[in-house]
Amino acid sequence: MVVIIGGGLVGMSAAYQLTRYGVPVVLVDRADEGKATTAGAGILSPGNRFPSGDPILPLLKEAHAYYPKLIASLAEDGEYHTGYEKVGALHVATTDEEASQMSKLLEQIQERRTAGFNHIGDAKIVDSDAARSFFPALSPVKAAIHIPEAARVDGQLLCSALERAIVQRGGSLVHGRAELVVDQGKVTAVTVEGQTIAAEAVIVAAGPWSATLAKQLGITMPVYLQRGQIAHLVVPKTETGGWSIVMGFTHYILTFPSDRIVVGATRDNVGYDYRVTMGGMREIINEGLRMAIGLESATVQDVRIGFRPQSQDTEPFIGQVPGFENVYFATGHGGYGLQVGPYSGAIAADLVLNRPVSTDLSPFAVDRFSHAS
Repeated sequence: MVVIIGGGLVGMSAAYQLTRYGVPVVLVDRADEGKATTAGAGILSPGNRFPSGDPILPLLKEAHAYYPKLIASLAEDGEYHTGYEKVGALHVATTDEEASQMSKLLEQIQERRTAGFNHIGDAKIVDSDAARSFFPALSPVKAAIHIPEAARVDGQLLCSALERAIVQRGGSLVHGRAELVVDQGKVTAVTVEGQTIAAEAVIVAAGPWSATLAKQLGITMPVYLQRGQIAHLVVPKTETGGWSIVMGFTHYILTFPSDRIVVGATRDNVGYDYRVTMGGMREIINEGLRMAIGLESATVQDVRIGFRPQSQDTEPFIGQVPGFENVYFATGHGGYGLQVGPYSGAIAADLVLNRPVSTDLSPFAVDRFSHAS
């Protein structure tokens, strides 16, 4: 039996991968408010926000390549509704200063494509009118880069599809607070609200709450909660599902069928504070209208809050815990969890199964802060 702690996209993906290999799993989820998967936007971008040489890039590249495989696997299990679709993206410049950076940005995006990154295609700079043809509500912009194969996914739909597939394949879900039972250098079980679940292996994918479980194993894992506020809008009588993603230099807009628009997001380092704030709303509205003035008559339907698991050095924690032969972590993905999360979960499952992993995990060692002086 493999016990997975954390019912977000990372944990669900790990559980799903294991069930596909016929491994019995129990997934434990505390169901806290602020789960990042539920609130996340779901942009699968070309990775241009990360500088060349960042160790996250190989992981990001493999994660993007993994997405179509995951979607195809879910379709084999009868799960078709994930919100995954290639709709293209526009990286927009609304000021002269931003416009001056577009040529360099395009060069970087093209380098990513040459390096084999998915979800890019033949990117090129387009003028304001051409950009508006891809996103009719767009403001007049100084310049834009069109990225034709960029994709988006609905994290909530994807997580629900994974959950149903896991249960269909024999996995089970338990709700409650998990504690590790440690005996002679091995985690032998997980207790949940008084119930003891024997475990041959444990995967911890509990987002920012993973640090508490790491502490039980003597591991220092500096993962903190970064609050993101994200607005969901409705544009009545307008089919927005095929509109392209809009990426600014700090914020973004994306669409889902049939008339839903998502604008985000704030990055609030406030700890666990599950509130929608006036300042956060002002930021989202101002930045959203700066990029797309055509949304000023849209209806604000909902504001969601998610707590990103942000690591101290911005790199995730993925791998086995030294000294514990059967415990693995996958957490700390920050603002790119929906991009990398499914693949990180699959990696954790492969580690449990002793299957080869193509990505170098050494930059993401789970104990890398435990040795700091």
